[in-house]
Amino acid sequence: MPELPEVEVTRRGIAPALEGVRIAGVVVRNPRLRWPIPPDLDERLRGAPVRSVRRRAKYLLIGFDEGSLIVHLGMSGSLRLVSPGTPPGPWDHFDLLLPRQILRLRDPRRFGAVLWQSGAAEGHVLLRGLGIEPLEPGFSGAHLHAAARNRRVAIKQLLMDASVVVGIGNIYASESLFRSGIHPLRSAARVSAARYERLAGAVQDTLRDALAAGGSTLRDFVGGDGQPGYFQQQYFVYGRAGAPCRACGLPVRRILQGQRSTFYCAGCQR
Repeated sequence: MPELPEVEVTRRGIAPALEGVRIAGVVVRNPRLRWPIPPDLDERLRGAPVRSVRRRAKYLLIGFDEGSLIVHLGMSGSLRLVSPGTPPGPWDHFDLLLPRQILRLRDPRRFGAVLWQSGAAEGHVLLRGLGIEPLEPGFSGAHLHAAARNRRVAIKQLLMDASVVVGIGNIYASESLFRSGIHPLRSAARVSAARYERLAGAVQDTLRDALAAGGSTLRDFVGGDGQPGYFQQQYFVYGRAGAPCRACGLPVRRILQGQRSTFYCAGCQR
């Protein structure tokens, strides 16, 4: 699933083409995504100027005078800018028509979403109650330490709880825990304040490194220009079960946590 770096890479790629332009129309080939695409989007958006392109957690927010288009890439989606006349593929479900280009949503698994929210985007039920952004002021080890108090969950589950901190999915949780030397099964309530400070720094370093590499492309993700990301080439543990740890040489291990694969090094993470 695209996580914060992939969504932010997408935002940065498409924002210059969208901001300030008027929408020429909307094409919906298949409205049956995770939630149905609203049937009145073409009527609502045709001729409307795009005021902003923002990101909140893993959601892209395309702002207009009267509300926002909320786009989620789901498990396998991507947004690309393509030339007019580019034939759609079987998984190209939605087009936002711009004056000189098309913003096209490709989603093989159809777990993504294209939704409309009148007024402030943050008022949508999917965005209410979201936690802090990890790359914005306020995110710290103290924030994580306070959130962990009296919580009976493993530290990796805390990191992936969007009510605590947003945008950190399976990949970047595993990588951040490795960089901070914390075992993914350790109880969140039994991690010291000092170790939480290291973890917060590791989260930010990991996300920034991923952004610099254009995100991760494991299967379907590409940026707005159609180019894949390359951060997967820098992974310390994720997807490397059985391979030697880049730090100590012991084999990277894989376990299941909450029906998701977790990768870690028993020699480096305690």
